[in-house]
Amino acid sequence: MPDNLVYVQALERFTVGRELLGARLASPFVLRSVDPPLERLVGRSVRGVRRLGKRLVLAFDGELFLVMHPMIAGRLRWKPPGASIKGRGALAAFDFEHGTLLFTEASKRKRASIHVVAGEEALTEHDRGGLDVRTADRAEFLERLRRTRRTLKRALVDPATFDGIGNAYSDEILHRARLSPFLRTADIDDQRAGRLHEAATAVIEEWTERLAAAVGDGFPDVVTAFHPQMAVHGKYGQPCPDCGAPVQRVIHAENEFNYCPGCQTEGRILADRVLSRLLKDDWPRSLDDL
Repeated sequence: MPDNLVYVQALERFTVGRELLGARLASPFVLRSVDPPLERLVGRSVRGVRRLGKRLVLAFDGELFLVMHPMIAGRLRWKPPGASIKGRGALAAFDFEHGTLLFTEASKRKRASIHVVAGEEALTEHDRGGLDVRTADRAEFLERLRRTRRTLKRALVDPATFDGIGNAYSDEILHRARLSPFLRTADIDDQRAGRLHEAATAVIEEWTERLAAAVGDGFPDVVTAFHPQMAVHGKYGQPCPDCGAPVQRVIHAENEFNYCPGCQTEGRILADRVLSRLLKDDWPRSLDDL
């Protein structure tokens, strides 16, 4: 969410009130809709920018919307007018008189997408319905958290439960709240749930302010999930800034998340479905074993 909020702020500065002169596709697969056609946006002006979860939306004249979903590896970049889309990873370009908005993806999986949508009602189909932790009070947060029985980690990253938190910031939120990623939502008491709510609000606000300050009046051309100021995300093997214990990781399928056993799991090393099964009896179950 912090990264997308900064994107929204930059897109407002660079595109609102400007006419779209052209739309070019380097990779036709990225356009996942056919009606209305992409060409319908050309000649119309951008009237607003918003965020739907992890999707970025440009609102054009005539209640037409350009919906861009960067997924994990997608990025937006602002380039000089008429910038080439022949570069590696380029998906699409949107041309304005004063510059070109370039949509790229640094992945062979090609998950990023573009939809053109007509009308507010059709736009709501792209909203996963997650709760915005920035505006939710504690009661709303607790109700949404306990709606399904799962781990805290899965609840935080589910876009239908919470709005666009993602993997990196959920690691930071759980560390701030001093809670295990594997704690079940059904087992969390009101006190710990309150800590989680406070941590979620604080982490999102702090990182939004930090990223916005770094961008200033420019455009966020470099967006990454790894920052040296983060406490645990991407810090496997490094000392926790609060207790000094080595940060650990859990690998599941294509995903990896990080936690501090000293701050979050009372010294326990969490098992995963890869390394713990491979090592079996040699798997360290505590900081002492490690």
